[in-house]
Amino acid sequence: MEGEKTADLIRAQLRKQRALIGMNQEEFGRRANYSASTVSAVETGTRPLDLAYASRADEVLETDGLFVSLLRMAQREGQPSWFRPWLEAERAAIQLRYFNPTLIPGLLQTANYARAVLRFDDTKPEDEVEKQVASRMERQEILTRERPPQVVAVIDEPALRRTDAIMAEQLAHLLRMAELPHIHIHVIPVDAGLHVGLSGPLALARSADGNWVGHMDNQLGGSVVDNEAGVATLLAIWESVRGVALPRTLSAALMKKVESQHGPQ
Repeated sequence: MEGEKTADLIRAQLRKQRALIGMNQEEFGRRANYSASTVSAVETGTRPLDLAYASRADEVLETDGLFVSLLRMAQREGQPSWFRPWLEAERAAIQLRYFNPTLIPGLLQTANYARAVLRFDDTKPEDEVEKQVASRMERQEILTRERPPQVVAVIDEPALRRTDAIMAEQLAHLLRMAELPHIHIHVIPVDAGLHVGLSGPLALARSADGNWVGHMDNQLGGSVVDNEAGVATLLAIWESVRGVALPRTLSAALMKKVESQHGPQ
């Protein structure tokens, strides 16, 4: 609910700022490349306020990135309370480690894949799904910032073998990401057999001061692990999981093989 309240405040500030410079909705829309009806819908809350709109508003109103910053704040507040500490750790990390035995890690998901995953809860309203997809895409901006973190992700091969168009697109995206020097993607082949990682997903973030923070997902949400014993256990599990995965080049070859079996997109 906090995120929604912040979004309401942003919309009110948009109206106020536009009025302060004597610009009506039609004039603002013309300069921002939106129709007057779209401007009205955004300002009244019947149309979602997205980053593209906020960015154009900052340009037209000359607010120096204010509305983009406020919207990102609202998106973070819209996340469940249990997830926010991990988001902060992820954003500040210089090293990130991810493992998931069944899904592609969120930081490497395409929008369509994320949307499909978030729809696992078939009671979730569509606008909430779209807000969460937008938030997940915003998280990924750390991968392309000037000084990105080193990211190492381990994925179980069965997670790659979902034969549909969404997975074909996702595989192509993974291969593009794997070409970046700071992103290392490793695949555990099916013939590796049983391994400790099958007990569940985990994530680890290392801050600039050398401290690690862990995160574990479950059906009810997730939990941050920051005590010494818990972090040590997750690091040990991570080393075991990483040890059964293929090297980087062989992992890329396996992903290309799986991609070819999906056929043309």
